[in-house]
Amino acid sequence: MDAQHSEKPHSHASTDRTSSARSQNPRISSHISEFTKNQSYMTVPQNSARGDRQRHPTTILLCKSQSSQAALMPKEHTAFIEEAYSAAICFKLLRDLSGSDSLHLRYIIKKIKSMAHGAPNLVLETIHDYFVNNQQISTRHKFRLFHVLGAVIGATESLEETWEKSFMQLALENMTRSTELEEAYQDAASNVLVAICRHSWQVVARHLETEVLSGVFPHRSIFYVMGIMTSDETLFKEGEKAGWEEQLAKMAIKSVPFLNKEGWSKELLGALTRPDRTQQEQPPEKAFLFIYYGLMLQAEENGTNVRTHLKTLLETSHQWPKQREGIALTVGLAATRHLDHVWAVLEQFGRSTPIRWSLNSFSPKNSGDLRWKWASSTILLAYGQMADKAKAQILPWVDNILSRMIFFFHYSSWDETLKQSFLTAIPMLVGAINRNEGAQSYEFSQVSELLECLMLLMEKEPQDTLCTPTRQQTIRIISSLCKLRPQLDLEKKSRLLSISLRSVMSLPLLEVLEKHTCLFLEPPNIQTLYKETAGALEQMLQTFIMQNPTAEELHFLLSHLYVWLESEKAHERQRAVHSCMALLKFLSHNFYLDPKEDFKRIGQLVGMLGILCQDPDKTTQCSSLEGLGHLYKLLLHQRRGEASQEQAPAPQEPPQASKEGALLWSSGDQEAAPPSPREVALLKDHILHPGSSQVIKEVMKHLTMAELTDLIWTAIDGLGSASPFRVQAAADMLLTAIQEHGAKLETVRVASLGRAIHLQLCSVRIPQAKENALQAITLLARNHTSELVAAFLDFSIPLDSHAFRLWRALGAEQPVSHLVLAVLLGWLQKRPLPTRTSGSSPQPKKAYLRSLAAMNTLHELQFAREFKQAVQEAFPELLLALLSQTHYLLELNLPEEPQPGKEAQETALFSPQSTSLEALKSLLSTTRHWQDFAYMELQGAWDLFATIHTYPQGVGLLARAMVQNQCRQIKALTFQLLPNLQSREERERKAAIIIFTEFLYSPTLLEVLPKEAALSVLVRSLRDPSPEIRVLSLQGLGNILFHPEKGSLLRGQLPPFLNGFFQSSGQVLVRVMGTVSDVLHRLGAHSTEAQGLSIAINTRSFFDDERDGVRAAAVALFGDLVASVAGRQLGGLRAQVHQSMLPLLLRLKDPCPAVVTQAKFAFYRCSVLLRWRLQHTLFCTLAWEKGLSARHFLWNCLMSHSQEEFGIHLAQALSYLHSRHDHIKTWAALFIGYTICYHPRAVSQMVSDVDTKLLFCTFEDLKKSPEPSVRDFASRQASFLQKMTARPR
Repeated sequence: MDAQHSEKPHSHASTDRTSSARSQNPRISSHISEFTKNQSYMTVPQNSARGDRQRHPTTILLCKSQSSQAALMPKEHTAFIEEAYSAAICFKLLRDLSGSDSLHLRYIIKKIKSMAHGAPNLVLETIHDYFVNNQQISTRHKFRLFHVLGAVIGATESLEETWEKSFMQLALENMTRSTELEEAYQDAASNVLVAICRHSWQVVARHLETEVLSGVFPHRSIFYVMGIMTSDETLFKEGEKAGWEEQLAKMAIKSVPFLNKEGWSKELLGALTRPDRTQQEQPPEKAFLFIYYGLMLQAEENGTNVRTHLKTLLETSHQWPKQREGIALTVGLAATRHLDHVWAVLEQFGRSTPIRWSLNSFSPKNSGDLRWKWASSTILLAYGQMADKAKAQILPWVDNILSRMIFFFHYSSWDETLKQSFLTAIPMLVGAINRNEGAQSYEFSQVSELLECLMLLMEKEPQDTLCTPTRQQTIRIISSLCKLRPQLDLEKKSRLLSISLRSVMSLPLLEVLEKHTCLFLEPPNIQTLYKETAGALEQMLQTFIMQNPTAEELHFLLSHLYVWLESEKAHERQRAVHSCMALLKFLSHNFYLDPKEDFKRIGQLVGMLGILCQDPDKTTQCSSLEGLGHLYKLLLHQRRGEASQEQAPAPQEPPQASKEGALLWSSGDQEAAPPSPREVALLKDHILHPGSSQVIKEVMKHLTMAELTDLIWTAIDGLGSASPFRVQAAADMLLTAIQEHGAKLETVRVASLGRAIHLQLCSVRIPQAKENALQAITLLARNHTSELVAAFLDFSIPLDSHAFRLWRALGAEQPVSHLVLAVLLGWLQKRPLPTRTSGSSPQPKKAYLRSLAAMNTLHELQFAREFKQAVQEAFPELLLALLSQTHYLLELNLPEEPQPGKEAQETALFSPQSTSLEALKSLLSTTRHWQDFAYMELQGAWDLFATIHTYPQGVGLLARAMVQNQCRQIKALTFQLLPNLQSREERERKAAIIIFTEFLYSPTLLEVLPKEAALSVLVRSLRDPSPEIRVLSLQGLGNILFHPEKGSLLRGQLPPFLNGFFQSSGQVLVRVMGTVSDVLHRLGAHSTEAQGLSIAINTRSFFDDERDGVRAAAVALFGDLVASVAGRQLGGLRAQVHQSMLPLLLRLKDPCPAVVTQAKFAFYRCSVLLRWRLQHTLFCTLAWEKGLSARHFLWNCLMSHSQEEFGIHLAQALSYLHSRHDHIKTWAALFIGYTICYHPRAVSQMVSDVDTKLLFCTFEDLKKSPEPSVRDFASRQASFLQKMTARPR
């Protein structure tokens, strides 16, 4: 049990204050009645409560107390006993409040409150009787009794007037008493008075007014009660609070004279500046004093007095937050009537020495200086309160107030205190402006500067933590400011959006944010804090669209969200798409946008959301899908104009974040929850199936072509993303868009789309995504072939692998592949020549780049399987076009920088001239014209296309090859030659006439053109402007086709020419042999077998001539002879051909390159004449293969097709062992070596001892060869030869 204490002063100050109050206010002392004079203390054992708890049940039937029995009718004895019993229990419980067991005390208080709910009058009467019957009660016991009494009075539905007077008197007597419990005791007694206010606040107010207006500064408890009445709304019934405020204002007016009393004012200032028990909470009496002081200054008529009091108040300490807020509130209340004076005081105070000293670099020299450290925060709060309380008068002052607030924001010492003061003051000012009906007619010049402060404040917020509501406060202020005039310019609005979005979107995951606050004593609720911050951001976006409800504004807002929708971080995408969805939801519910106004770049939004529908995060998927649903609803409204502005629902203010449905936050920020039933219903209302692909298809139906193009561009941009899911989703959406609407795309835009796809294709690493993108190109090509071809040509010099895949996709469908080739041929034929003007440099190459690109592309497409059939069918056009292109490039004579070594070779390999020639070669090889290719390759005829002077000879040889090989395309080529002979371009006419004159030797020509028609073609060419073409026409007119009698004349000239073979001059021999070759060509099929045999015999004798030129001419003539008799009976000429095979084979190692070339060509021609198998392989071996494997293959071909001439070949090989040319000698030895290996018995029977010795010597010499393979071969053959000779023959 608590020790019994008498009341004694707690402190000197409190004792003086209380005694002074009592002596000066006799009304307070007069309230002491007989009730208090007869009080005494009562001692109660501590264990009595425990015993009572065990003896009595918890439920007690409550009856009226004994003191009220006289006024009642007689009752039954049982009822009387129950009533007395309940009163006794209550009395005992009150007595047990003197104990010290905290657990038991809580039980007692709870018990008494429970009894009061059932019978409040019984409990009140028992408490009253307890106070009366127990005069000596300890202070702590009284403190608890007051606590219980206040709770019981507050819990009762009504309070009888008797109890009201008694307990009010009790409270008034104790609330000013000084005890060891200090203010806690006084507050407990005061709370009894507060509880009485719930039943009759007017009575309490009259008592309080009497105390306040007594002329003596009231006791703190009086202000305590008034403070609770002012701050607690629940004390009053509906409409009563206004009455109290009105009475309070009247009290303040009556109190104005006290401001001039030095003692009263001094005590007031002392009460306002007295340190609080805790700096975080301000006692009610002090909070009320600031309000009351402000009301008094507001009522003061003398402006000078107002200034004096405010100045004195501002010169007090600004160290504690509640003190600063109280001072600001007093200043604001005073400004209601004295705005000019308040402004002047704040201006003077802001320019005072302590304030200037505290700005920027505050460094206190002693503890007393700290009272000025946060004076700037007080000024900011004061300006805010001034604006809030001045109401209608504030508009002309707004810019001035803002300028001062901005000044103190920039130049004060920056800390959390200043920031919070700024964020508290600005909403007061903005709220005051918004409440004023005339605000829209004002233009506030300082709003722009204020926004700069807010942006700076937000940028200073740490990006890795979220511990305070600063972000949401700042964003909400921005939202309010944006409603004021003048409207923000786009640049500033863009900065605002960017900073706000970055500040919220880039925050770490909520789990990470929570970890940063785990060590806080009172950690904030991160989930709620972020939810409110995100809600503020969404509200800001909605405010912007409400201020300017246009499609342009919507695109502007969304464009700032796009960067976050494309973020690589899942939680940032999740936040961005939720904000985007919230904005679309707001618009779809309110229909702010004008139905007559088309959306701008809405296709981009559809694309972004469509891609995010495949986001790995399920919540992002759901938000994206829901966003598409709201967007679909908007589209329907915009496209169909379903509702006029009169029929549309009234616009609603953007909902506050706290009123929104609770967001679910998870590993990102939101849990992966399925859409709500309302969202699902929304999707089902407008979209048949809520899958992302189906949604996008449905939305696409309502997009214009420009919007569809934007969507496709968005998909193409997505292909370049670093996120695999985004790349795949973009590719899927691109394919879907092209499938559904590719045919309707604007032609002028398709080329740009194609180029963009190529750029992005280089970075796509997902096979399926790449296939989808290529499939989209295939679909586009159906209707936009020409545009795509033109676009692709821009990046086809050189043609990389990605561009090549695009070309293949372009021609993936057979009809389109033919069209692609036709368009490429069209570009190839656009061959402008660079012109030179006097004193100027050549025009840039840009004019003919596409022609070169078309040539380059045609070269590569010949190897693509998609174009195989198209190239085959377009062979005549391609051949003539490439021949003309080669001539065109020779005309350009493009300079090439000389580069040494390997670089020079690579440059030549990729030069336009080489590409043109390679395209011509590949055309022959890929379209099964390899015989013609072999004809040109083996005799080195491709080199003739290197200069413009030898170009006609090269074209003629190619046409001659086609004639001699009986090419299947001669008929089709002839049809194509006829229009080319009338072309405007000389190069095309030139190539055509050369080919035409050669085709005159083919009987196929007459199947296309009668002889007369062919003659008329040549005659018409005689009138060609080009002298060269006229000469070629004349040569054609001399063809034996038109002059059959020429055959006998030419045949008659052959014998004299053959006699010329006996001339000793090498030059004469070469010329004679060339002439004979020309005669054989002119005779064509009209030569005789006898003459051919004579030419063969004479020519073969020169195969081993010592003169290089003669050997080369002889081998070339033999090859021409073989070609001239192809397709006819050989007779004796067959033996000559067989006997020539080995010499020709050995001449492949001739020291003269010209002889080697002619030997290859002649050997191949002979193999064709003899109809050897594997002719293509033989050609490839002759053309490019080297080494022992190639020699072995050639030996095998010869031996397998010339078994009857085995002895002749062996004898010829043995004879070449005597050659003075080491290479030929080596080649002959290798031939014999192969023969010994595979035909040892036949060789042993045919070689003599002399030949054997010669072989041994030859192999011994070959063992010294620089080539390792030859040395090894010679060693093996020498050993094998030794074994062979050891066998008996």
